[in-house]
Amino acid sequence: MLKKLAMFTCCAATAFAMHTGEININNKDIEVSVKLDVGQFNDSVEPDTMLVGGKFLNADEAHSKDDPSKIDPYYELNFLLIRDIGDKGMRAGLGIKVNHTKNFSSVPLGLEFAYKLPFEELVPFYLNGSIYYAPEVLSMNDADSYLEYRLNLDIEVIEGGKITLGYRNLDTNYDLDFNYNSSMYIGFKIDF
Repeated sequence: MLKKLAMFTCCAATAFAMHTGEININNKDIEVSVKLDVGQFNDSVEPDTMLVGGKFLNADEAHSKDDPSKIDPYYELNFLLIRDIGDKGMRAGLGIKVNHTKNFSSVPLGLEFAYKLPFEELVPFYLNGSIYYAPEVLSMNDADSYLEYRLNLDIEVIEGGKITLGYRNLDTNYDLDFNYNSSMYIGFKIDF
């Protein structure tokens, strides 16, 4: 009985080892996101290849450009299909998002990459990037277009726990170009 219980506990612990929670901050902004691995809920999907998630960004007007008025919080639902490319630590993915602020909504399409840097004598390092774009046809409410790009470096200080250093740029364009947020950040990523 104890053997079965221990085996079940080990299987349950590894069954949920691919999900990620993240919090990013700087002196004015806070961003919280979660990504869930669909492969952990559906046996027909390979683990760590299909992710669904959500994001909340409470940005400050100090990190936006072209509009001095108060900006509203940013919400996002996302889907990513990602695969390994070769055996050198590179991954690439295709994604889609649905994002929203008070007067802005869009459905951007994008590309993401992740690369495990080849030197890991002390701690593993990962370089990640993404670019998402929605033209006018995929923009709703008062939106004309959307462009987002990010670049970050993750440092795995403990197994399942990373410190992330990054830069994000989100343009939620209306009648004229509006840079919603352009800022550096630091944060934590936790695998669970």
